[in-house]
Amino acid sequence: MVWDKEIGVNEKSRVLFPAEQLNVLYEHCRRKLQEKYLAGESRERKAFGLIAGFREGSDLAVARCVPLLQNARQAEPYKKIMDRVMAQHAVPSETPFAKRGWVADPGELLAQTEALQQQGLMLLGVYHMHRVPWENDPHRDRPTELDTILGAGSRMLMFIVSLVDSDRPLIRSFYEGDPGREVPIVVSATSG
Repeated sequence: MVWDKEIGVNEKSRVLFPAEQLNVLYEHCRRKLQEKYLAGESRERKAFGLIAGFREGSDLAVARCVPLLQNARQAEPYKKIMDRVMAQHAVPSETPFAKRGWVADPGELLAQTEALQQQGLMLLGVYHMHRVPWENDPHRDRPTELDTILGAGSRMLMFIVSLVDSDRPLIRSFYEGDPGREVPIVVSATSG
């Protein structure tokens, strides 16, 4: 059964993730959690980024993790849309609904995806972090109902990075944020 022909993901697929790229991703998340911001970066304790690579048989090989710096969540028309989605689907947590969510800045997203295409890479998916444990999900390493709603129809992988314990981050990957379509991650020592 093929879930998506374009990126070639199905129930037998795996994500081949070089440790060095996984470290890029983890460091981005930890830095944001520690409130160490880059110049021009949204000053908030959440991380979002792109994961690009290529097909390798039935597997997907990660070549680049690209942290995104700008969250357009508070800009219109995104604020109104996200406020409505949060009110309808989000579970109450430590962070108020109005401060939750990430909307990639369209200009930054376009520039980064064009750069990845110029490198011959395809966009495999996006990542974001969860940091607050919930009673029914203490590790926060899987998509929430809201994640699944936002990922539906994306035709990409959603990587959930749990920083509930920042010394032992966890990462899992799900096609379109669907908990029933997990794609296992295999970490390798080096690229290629």
